[in-house]
Amino acid sequence: MLNRRNLLKFAAAGGAAALFPWDRVAALGNPAAGPAALADPAPAAPFAHAMPVPRVLRPVRRTHTADHYRMHMREADVEIVKGLTSRVRTYEGTFPGPTIRARSGREVVIRQTNDLDVPTAVHLHGGHVLSEHDGLPMDTIAPGDSRLYRYPNTQRASSLWYHDHAHHLEAENVFKGLHGQYLLTDREERRLPLPRGRYDVPLVIRDARVESDGTLKYTRPSDCPNMLVNGKERPYFRVAARKYRLRLYNACANRYFRLRLADGSEFTQIGSDGGLLAEPVRQTELTMLGGERIDVVVDFSRYPVGSSVVLENTGALPTERPEVLRFDVVREARDRSRVPDRLSELPPVPSGTVEREFVLQTFPEMTINGVTYDPNRADVVTTVGSSEVWTIRNIESAVAPPDFHVWHSFHTHLVMFRVLERNGGPVGPTDVGLKDTVTLGPGEEVKIAMTWGEYAGEYLFHCHQLGHSSGGQMGRIDVRAR
Repeated sequence: MLNRRNLLKFAAAGGAAALFPWDRVAALGNPAAGPAALADPAPAAPFAHAMPVPRVLRPVRRTHTADHYRMHMREADVEIVKGLTSRVRTYEGTFPGPTIRARSGREVVIRQTNDLDVPTAVHLHGGHVLSEHDGLPMDTIAPGDSRLYRYPNTQRASSLWYHDHAHHLEAENVFKGLHGQYLLTDREERRLPLPRGRYDVPLVIRDARVESDGTLKYTRPSDCPNMLVNGKERPYFRVAARKYRLRLYNACANRYFRLRLADGSEFTQIGSDGGLLAEPVRQTELTMLGGERIDVVVDFSRYPVGSSVVLENTGALPTERPEVLRFDVVREARDRSRVPDRLSELPPVPSGTVEREFVLQTFPEMTINGVTYDPNRADVVTTVGSSEVWTIRNIESAVAPPDFHVWHSFHTHLVMFRVLERNGGPVGPTDVGLKDTVTLGPGEEVKIAMTWGEYAGEYLFHCHQLGHSSGGQMGRIDVRAR
């Protein structure tokens, strides 16, 4: 494990963008100013790539109770923009990382080896794990070292993901490729007649800046015109005229999306961060900030074979293309799947006996309740099994686009929560179900409730705009045994 001083040395070696990323440095002087050291971006070439589906990693060993894996974090050269080669940081050489498919009640054990030249810490986002396996920011893997992570999977089915969490470095490490999918299933989910197999597809969506020479440049999101799905610039995906389950990930370090089908047609939301909703919700547009996951079902049988429909980002800047992904309907297919009226039985909404308030602020410092992250300071002390209600406020004022720096994405480790209120009123469709990450636009306030369990130890809460958490917008939670 590296100490704070050594982590700061690694961050400083990467320049100001590593320690204080994206809009912060420019915005302190002139919000419209751009970074000084950017070359020309690669020309946008939408729909030049077929969209890959991330490969599923095979265990190196299986026992009666666990699946064992090995991963190496290493650099690799990949084609993000057609015709250009980009150097990225990867798990197992793929961009994004390979998919882990896990089952509730069956442990996953992963030995992670760091073959990079920067420290890393692997966090299973949304995972209920012991503190020593949570990938705490100071609990890092030094270059050349390995670490064993154990994930008990004693939780319901959900679309989780794993990513880097080394303090001051997580935003750059994730931007450069250290993220991957972790799909956890359970008996309740498998009993449902939802699309499955090759019709159950993760869509890992994120921005990037690829220079004309292929360099993947870590910079602020307003200078990231490339939109990637599963590691390719604005690809196309050939689909059958039937229903698909699409697991949407916002894997951006620092950006929100507003996703819709360009023809305005409806899709059905069936899941959130913490798995299936109680019942499906009809939607036409989704707002997602960093770290959020939403599962939807899209029925492509309403489109004739030979036609296409585009997934677009209505939150794109005026200087950017809105296209994200093109679905090409290429064949007929039998479809016995359906979305039932009732999906899941959610646990009761916690009734909190403790109330807390958290204020998120970006300028002049990246703080929660006026302080930056100190790994030696406990900001919240609670006990296993206790229920709490938290009120989270984003006190930033609205600004004209690009406005990514005044949005926040509040994330808790260890537990899922329920959103009780938004701006003093009832929650909307994107706040339903079990959540571990909640979006707050400028001036917004949300109230959430959670029950702490099932492990005692040190955990975190932070903004999942990773530029913010890299800059210190993070706090420590000590969960104590009863």
